[in-house]
Amino acid sequence: MAVTLRAIQTAVPPTVLYQEQVRDVFAAQPGLSRLAQRIVNTSFNVSGIETRHTVIEELTLDASGEAPKFFDPVEQRLLMPGTRARNELYILEATKLFVEAGRRALEACPGVEAADITHVVTVSCTGFYAPGPDYMLVRELGLSPATQRYHLGFMGCYAAMPALRTAKQFVEADPNAVVLVVSAELCSLHLRTSNDPDTIVASSLFSDGAAAGIVSSRPLHPGEKALDLDLFETVITPVGEGDMAWKIGDEGFEMVLSTYVPHIIDEHIEGALAPLMARDPLLAGLLTDDGLGFTATRELEAEGAEVLVGSVATLVAPAMSDAIAHWAIHPGGRSILDKTEAKLGLSETQLRPSRETLRNHGNMSSATILFVMKAILDEPASTDGERVCAMAFGPGLTVESALMTVRLG
Repeated sequence: MAVTLRAIQTAVPPTVLYQEQVRDVFAAQPGLSRLAQRIVNTSFNVSGIETRHTVIEELTLDASGEAPKFFDPVEQRLLMPGTRARNELYILEATKLFVEAGRRALEACPGVEAADITHVVTVSCTGFYAPGPDYMLVRELGLSPATQRYHLGFMGCYAAMPALRTAKQFVEADPNAVVLVVSAELCSLHLRTSNDPDTIVASSLFSDGAAAGIVSSRPLHPGEKALDLDLFETVITPVGEGDMAWKIGDEGFEMVLSTYVPHIIDEHIEGALAPLMARDPLLAGLLTDDGLGFTATRELEAEGAEVLVGSVATLVAPAMSDAIAHWAIHPGGRSILDKTEAKLGLSETQLRPSRETLRNHGNMSSATILFVMKAILDEPASTDGERVCAMAFGPGLTVESALMTVRLG
């Protein structure tokens, strides 16, 4: 039984941030050291981002008659509201994005109505409230009050992947299940001025957005294009626990995105993919025992592939690039994509969906990978039966990966 991700849809708030303008604002903040000013300019200039979106209307940089909470447009000064003020705006604006993305997914999925949804899985790490977004989706979209609801919170940028895996498991347990998955993140609520290099890097990348899709085993309608959810895998790298982190502070959530993260991914991305590939009979031949890379910690059982406990497996990158047509890589930053492209031998075309998502939207944490998947499906060149490998990175350092197949109705 194939379990398929259908009708991926996205939503972003209307306020657009232009990277050059935001760079100049951050660089001009009082209290910044000269070193921090140089880091601001460098981080924003090499980010690979042109525009981002935010729910903070004050960041349009236009003077307003109302008392500012996040940004004083007259003095061009970033303010430091408390966590409560930030979370109250999250409750208001995140709900709008959750509902909008969910509604668009329902409207875009032929043959699926609100009454058909049996499960809702919501994802977010940028705010909290209860009843939460899962409840709001049931109420605002007119879903059955008996809809089962699950929320994955505070997992970071990789969280949409376990959400899809959970949705697949629901459908495998009950073939009649139809699962609405929605991720929404308001990262801009927590941006701040700082002399800390990791905080500056985070401020140059993160933004707001939402994405949704429907997971079911129902047959596709003629002409519909979707993704079969084939396999999922989770790997924690041996290092990096402190290089990507997310904590709650008195003045918002405190993001850490170390400049060392791209180096960790460069060193461990092949090993992180090895257990996923070992489970696919057609891709297991790409593994080789050459004394480098990932050391298996458990037996990986797959028809036609065996990787024994204690063995060492790496990937033959060029062959892998040929075998898998499309790559949905979470664009955590330009340097992460550069390292991934070089290490896995991917082509410019294969990284285009990730780079364009980064360029136009920035890093929207967990929602971003769904933007990339949608971009792949929207490409006229993606055709029935082509394989897709998706990867997302988050605190830990955790690597979530998945194998999918493009499916045409």
